[in-house]
Amino acid sequence: MTQKIRVGAVQAEPAWIDLQGGVDKTIQLIQQASRDGVNVLGFPEVWIPGYPWIIWTRSVVESTELMHDYMANSMSRTSPEMARICAAVKEAGIFVVLGYSERDGASLYIAQSFISTEGKIVHHRRKIKPTHVERSIWGDGQADSLKSVVDTPFGKVGGLNCWEHLQPLLRYYEYCQGVQVHVASWPPMFPLPDPKELKWPYHETAEASLRASQFLAIEGQSFVILSTQVITERNLEKLNLLGVKVIQAPGGGFSMIFGPDGKMLCEPWPAGKEGIMQTDIDLRDIDYAKGLIDTVGHYSRPDLLSLLVNPKAAQTYQLMDS
Repeated sequence: MTQKIRVGAVQAEPAWIDLQGGVDKTIQLIQQASRDGVNVLGFPEVWIPGYPWIIWTRSVVESTELMHDYMANSMSRTSPEMARICAAVKEAGIFVVLGYSERDGASLYIAQSFISTEGKIVHHRRKIKPTHVERSIWGDGQADSLKSVVDTPFGKVGGLNCWEHLQPLLRYYEYCQGVQVHVASWPPMFPLPDPKELKWPYHETAEASLRASQFLAIEGQSFVILSTQVITERNLEKLNLLGVKVIQAPGGGFSMIFGPDGKMLCEPWPAGKEGIMQTDIDLRDIDYAKGLIDTVGHYSRPDLLSLLVNPKAAQTYQLMDS
């Protein structure tokens, strides 16, 4: 296993509700990461085909046509589009955690596929509980999505989506899996709007989301790749977001890379900047943090507190032996 590696966090605007355009842009970013020497690359939540903020800001009736298009442009795990992405990952020789809206039959899921340097999906998981109004669009992940860490040539790589970072038992189970490099996939998030114009909770802001990802680094003693989306003014009309006070364009990006003690390892980017935030890390530096606090090791008390996990995924039907 390579100890000294380069990691990259995508901060970019999706090809909104455009599956083919999203695949093209994904491949371009993978190729750029390869040229830059990145070993592990993280993408935002539902990078393909973008996060539909309309579900938070418009009624179901106002959202119907756009979400109909959104469903048509979500990506199947087994599809020509995914095959193109996997081929690009193989050619690049990097490890990728890809966030996308997964279409499975007539259902959608907030998914992450872990794609190896050989271009194989070595793990696939779904957000176990979509947040609030997200549940009107996406279904729940099942027990097989509790696994969030895989072995790679660049260490043990894990990943969670958005407010999965606020689920303490899920975080703890990831620590139990030995995560070393974690991909925190997020949609575009924004600063607090003017309270005179709109009451909006702080925990729904870019700053709070960044802090949640930073805390995972501290609590789990893991490097964290925080990847986010950007939205520009020219796409507000397409997304039916004109005049929405919580949206600030260009903006939405708050990407960062954290060390296993929670330290920011990069200079913060402007909220509207696109690219791949990168830094070199040494996995052996995890021991500096682990020596003080190993949440699932010497700093735990399993005789007093422990986690019960159900690893068996639920199914819509089962065939019984006759």
